[in-house]
Amino acid sequence: MLAVPETGLQGLYIGSSPERSPVSSPPGSPRTQESCGIAPLTPSQSPKPEARVPQQALFSVVVAIDFGTTSSGYAFSFASDPEAIHMMRKWEGGDPGVAHQKTPTCLLLTPEGAFHSFGYTARDYYHDLDPEEARDWLYFEKFKMKIHSATDLTLKTQLEAVNGKKMPALEVFAHALRFFKEHALQELREQCPSMPEKDTVRWVLTVPAIWKQPAKQFMREAAYLAGLVSRENAEQLLIALEPEAASVYCRKLRLHQLVDLSGLAPRGGRLGERRSIDSSFRQAREQLRRSRHSRTFLVESGVGELWAELQAGDRYMVADCGGGTVDLTVHQLEQPHGTLKELYKASGGPYGAVGVDLAFEQLLGRIFGEDFITTFKRQRPAAWVDLTIAFEARKRTAGPHRAGALNISLPFSFIDFYRKQRGHNVETALRRSSVNFVKWSSQGMLRMSCEAMNELFQPTVSGIIQHIEVLLAQPEVQGVKLLFLVGGFAESPVLQHAVQAALGARGLRVVVPHDVGLTILKGAVLFGQAPGVVRVRRSPLTYGVGVLNRFVDGRHPPDKLLVRDGRRWCTDVFERFVAVEQSVALGEEVRRSYCPARPGQRRVLINLYCCTAEDARFITDPGVRKCGALSLELEPTVSGSDPAGAHPGRREIRAAMQFGDTEIKVTAVDVSTNRSVRAAIDFLSN
Repeated sequence: MLAVPETGLQGLYIGSSPERSPVSSPPGSPRTQESCGIAPLTPSQSPKPEARVPQQALFSVVVAIDFGTTSSGYAFSFASDPEAIHMMRKWEGGDPGVAHQKTPTCLLLTPEGAFHSFGYTARDYYHDLDPEEARDWLYFEKFKMKIHSATDLTLKTQLEAVNGKKMPALEVFAHALRFFKEHALQELREQCPSMPEKDTVRWVLTVPAIWKQPAKQFMREAAYLAGLVSRENAEQLLIALEPEAASVYCRKLRLHQLVDLSGLAPRGGRLGERRSIDSSFRQAREQLRRSRHSRTFLVESGVGELWAELQAGDRYMVADCGGGTVDLTVHQLEQPHGTLKELYKASGGPYGAVGVDLAFEQLLGRIFGEDFITTFKRQRPAAWVDLTIAFEARKRTAGPHRAGALNISLPFSFIDFYRKQRGHNVETALRRSSVNFVKWSSQGMLRMSCEAMNELFQPTVSGIIQHIEVLLAQPEVQGVKLLFLVGGFAESPVLQHAVQAALGARGLRVVVPHDVGLTILKGAVLFGQAPGVVRVRRSPLTYGVGVLNRFVDGRHPPDKLLVRDGRRWCTDVFERFVAVEQSVALGEEVRRSYCPARPGQRRVLINLYCCTAEDARFITDPGVRKCGALSLELEPTVSGSDPAGAHPGRREIRAAMQFGDTEIKVTAVDVSTNRSVRAAIDFLSN
């Protein structure tokens, strides 16, 4: 097989096979790429022994920021005692009766676009602004979902404030991250006045596992802009996948720290006092070897029924139900070190708690008119925020067995604005509406039946359950009997009851950690202290490059034929680096070699392609798309010549790509000088 480089990309592959040669690209040829003869990773195989183990830098403290759709917070732990997790100080402001170990993901900027406040402070200050003045301020809430939903995310993507004004999304996220950085460092200085700040803090940012590479890179770019870390010290920042972080934390929990939604409390109680889940797995396996009646033996020895059911493979599912998304992952606990292996690629969708808020907004549209709601949100943005806060408070009290209606307070601004716009009052609108389960109370509030409130949950809850059921049907995850329900939305009794009712009957044990809303944050701290805990991941997509291969009659389509100098080539061939659902170990590398097309060349650029299919043949196949570019920055040469010691006419750059981490990573070396080459993969300039 012979391959040549992609036209205009200023570089070519070096083939190690006798049938390959680094031929120059013909003018006007398709944008294709050529690979070296190193075999790709074998699908679904365990990592090879030569997989490089990442070297961990030394940091004195890990600070994790759980940047959520509806609420955010930070926590930290010191390297001297990594499992002693310190939660952030209680936030100022907030709602009565709500624990304030997180703060709302709300950002307030001045009319000039300067940072003013974040969290409860931002929300309360915006609430107190004069309605006319508030129209000039930029208030952002629940803006994380915009990154997930953007199909063409770039560094220039804009976000819209509640008043309709826009500004670069990168600046919005950087303002928020800078706030957490300053808040966390101030607390660290107070606890450890002698601790130097520079290069001693490892930062961890959480993102949904279903986020694609551009969104992950976007968060990293925002962190650079916020000053968390510098590009030169990129390894100081880790991107943690939210369900993975939850899994890392849950495997450390003891039984008394869990709520079993089936209502069957584990027997014994001794386990909860001294053994974590992973240690229980280890003991369970040893007891299985020794006991013919393994299940009875496990229960009687204090391991408990819950963990005895995991004897078939020590595998479990984590459903991270957050404000914006639901993220599902399935892990297998590996022995003897308690590392984790992903059994199926991360899945999920936009089924977070904001779906309930959207259903409430649609309900208001049915009663008062969608055009009115749109106008009110734009002209009275602060009052709209007040209304959403009032609904959030009632949403938290909703439950499957609650008796009695729920009253939702309408801001005076809403009532007054509706009368001026429509010429009659809100009570008249309710009487004329076809919505008969929402009434007007004598206290001047919307009165909603519990059944009506629960109905607002149903589309989102059904989406979560459906995703879990689809995942459970996959052959790779058969035998899973334990589901950890985590995330802020998992606090909802409505969701808990629905998941248990739907999945408990099929033998799945559903458990919820006591600190369910902080599970991801605490797990992100543990992940930052030991990033190698997830040893094997599944690739969410197939990645590769375009190449030119020898044209074979009968195998290659005629429209792909390219003839040059009497040689016949097949253009646009998709050469795979890693396949969708392929197991890839942390540190495992895919290696390719490249050669600059001309002496003195300063940069090599290679397009990357991705798809959801495993068997794509060409980069022009349906579903295959350009997703990024690999760039190699070469050292300057003297008088246009190659570095001393380089092979005449050829300069080899060897690149190594890793697909087994939370981000795709690349390193490169100039073979002739054995010096590192600056290498990066850009997913945002597509």
